Amino acid sequence: MAIQLFDSLSRSLQPLRTPDPADPQDLFTFYNCGPTVYAPAHIGNFRTFVVNDVLRRLIELEFGPGKVKHVRNLTDVDDKTIRRAREEGRPLAAVAKQWTDKFHADCDALNCLRPHLEPTATGHIREQVDMIDVLMQKGNAYRAADGSVYFKVSSFDNYGRLSRVKERELQPGSALAGKSQAADADEKEDATDFALWKAHKPDDGENAWDSPWGRGRPGWHIECSAMIKKHLGETIDLHTGGEDLLFPHHENEIAQSECCNGVTFARHWYHSKHLLVDGAKMSKSLGNLYTLDDLVAKGFSPMAVRYALLMGHPQKQLNFTLDSLHAAESALKHLRSYRDTLVQRAGNMTAKSSRLFDDVLAALHDDLNTPWALGELHEDTRVHKSDSIAPIHAAADLTSFDLVMFALGLDLRTPALKADIPPAITALAEKRWAAKQAKDFATADALRKEITAAGWSMLDRKDGYSLEPLKKT
Repeated sequence: MAIQLFDSLSRSLQPLRTPDPADPQDLFTFYNCGPTVYAPAHIGNFRTFVVNDVLRRLIELEFGPGKVKHVRNLTDVDDKTIRRAREEGRPLAAVAKQWTDKFHADCDALNCLRPHLEPTATGHIREQVDMIDVLMQKGNAYRAADGSVYFKVSSFDNYGRLSRVKERELQPGSALAGKSQAADADEKEDATDFALWKAHKPDDGENAWDSPWGRGRPGWHIECSAMIKKHLGETIDLHTGGEDLLFPHHENEIAQSECCNGVTFARHWYHSKHLLVDGAKMSKSLGNLYTLDDLVAKGFSPMAVRYALLMGHPQKQLNFTLDSLHAAESALKHLRSYRDTLVQRAGNMTAKSSRLFDDVLAALHDDLNTPWALGELHEDTRVHKSDSIAPIHAAADLTSFDLVMFALGLDLRTPALKADIPPAITALAEKRWAAKQAKDFATADALRKEITAAGWSMLDRKDGYSLEPLKKT
């Protein structure tokens, strides 16, 4: 069955291109924007990466693993990474390596497949300079007085077609022009123009490279275009990312790539929606900006986090709550039990996949509808009992079940990291933590006693707390 995905450019559901199975050189090319490696990624970031992982898995199931080429970049030089290196008094490369390693560890814990290639911005300076040089020669870019190079937005007639930015909205002083300006607040001829090359400034320290326009560093947007061109070609099948990248980043990628190469940049664009936490936008001030480590410290498994991130449709905002993590742990427990029973019933038998969970795959093929897929999965396991079927049928159902587990990326071999925490205990812990933050220490102490009496220990940390069952004596 064909994979149908919403296309951000056409604003419609479109099938993905099917590569020619007889042509070993005809690969489905897939790029998604990776992290800026200066700090740990939060669950809002990981919603996009988990959604992309399910998409990658589904494409491989549809076309075959040898027919897909997946590239995800690492932004290891920009204002944020340089600022972090300067604040910590460390080389930029050391900062980038620390947070790249952390990102990989979190992705592994969430069972995300590694991309086939993961290029870095600093590893592709030559490619970026070459693209900028072409844009200069074609008249799409200009050198400012300070040595920076800017893309001339007015030179690209189709600018704004992805994000539906109107010409009036890009006038100086408008909100969208301001957003573009904030990212590249240097000298330029027009507020809407964006930096391709940033001239070296004292705050950049040693983080500069030679170019025909002097020492400096690439702008944020050009890195993706250059790495895509080198590793995937001038036209790719699918470009993905979070909706926050739609403008200006992806809009700018289209402009600079199509002006440089003279061909369509991407056949299909897919953007996942923002994540809310407890109904609000994530922020440090609200205390709802969670990393994976934060949630693991609260007693939840990475698989529960992955499951919870898939409980909402990628094209709709997802309201992430601790209650959703409890529901996810419960759902995973059921799925583990279901699979264990299939394994016991199948014994040593193996069989080709049954059709039992085809509706789960159908839901994923229909615009990556993960909540529908999870709903069908649990309905199938409820209706088709696993403890009373013949071994050969159990073996066939097991093959089918494992196939959809691969598609969803749910590793049932990995149990919860800690004992299941009853919702009532979590509720008490949340109340106690809130009381402590409000300096209501009497209430906090009383709630701690309730938690202890119920058989749990609450350990406070600077950024939260963890719960452990008390050892029985």
